[in-house]
Amino acid sequence: MSDILTCTNIHKSFQKRDEEKLEILKGISLSIEEKHINVIVGKSGVGKSTLLHILAGLDKPDSGSVNFGEFILDKMKDEDISKFRNKNLGFVFQFHHLLPEFTALENISIPQMIGGVEKVKADNRSRELLDIVGLSERWNHNPSELSGGEQQRIAIARALANNPKIIFADEPTGNLDLTTGEECIALLKQLSRERGVTVISATHDFKMLNVSDQVVWIRDGRVDKIENREELSISIGQIGSRE
Repeated sequence: MSDILTCTNIHKSFQKRDEEKLEILKGISLSIEEKHINVIVGKSGVGKSTLLHILAGLDKPDSGSVNFGEFILDKMKDEDISKFRNKNLGFVFQFHHLLPEFTALENISIPQMIGGVEKVKADNRSRELLDIVGLSERWNHNPSELSGGEQQRIAIARALANNPKIIFADEPTGNLDLTTGEECIALLKQLSRERGVTVISATHDFKMLNVSDQVVWIRDGRVDKIENREELSISIGQIGSRE
C-alpha cells in the first residue's frame, strides 16, 4: 500500500487576547497509509483536533504543507478546497451536525446533490447507506427523533455519501455512552476493512486503539511517537503514563 496523505513540518499558532501567540503545533510531520485506520491521541489541548482540521483542509497551517497526491491543500483557494473536500473527504464530528429540519435520508442526500448528483440517484444511494449502518427503517425520521447513537450512524452514512477516500472523525465517540461508542468504533472498522476507506480520528477514546493500524501520539504540539499495528501493545496502565 502507498501513502494517501502526508504533512510536513506543520506549525500552527492562535492569537490570544493579550496579543501573545499561543503555538499549538510545533513542526508535525507524518504519513497516512491508504485503507488504514489512523488514530491521533494525546492530552486535551495538545493540538489533536487542530491537526485533524489542517489535514482535512478545514484550516490552514501557518507554515508547512499537506499533500493529497498531486494536491497541496494549504496552497489551494478556499473554493477549490471546498470542492475537493466534497468529492474526496468525509467528516464525522462529536456532535453529529445533522441538519435538524431534514430527515435522515435527506441529510445523507444533500452532500451528494451539492456535488451535482441528481436527487433520485442521491436518494437511492442514501437508502443503500442507511442499510449499511443498520437504519434503513429510520429513513424518514428527523434527528430529534433519533438517539445519539443513531444520529452518529447517520453522520457516518453521510460521510460515506460521495465515496470518500478518507473519513476524518473528530472525537466520534465523545458524546456517546460506552456501548454505543463501541458500536460506532466497530462500524468504522468495518467500513475501513470492507470498503477500503482510510480513517483518521482524533480521540480521547482509547478503545479506538484496538482497531487502529497506526497511532500517532501528540505531546506538547509535536509527534511524541508513532506506533503501527505490529508495535502496538499498550495496556491501560501504560496509556495513563503516556498521556
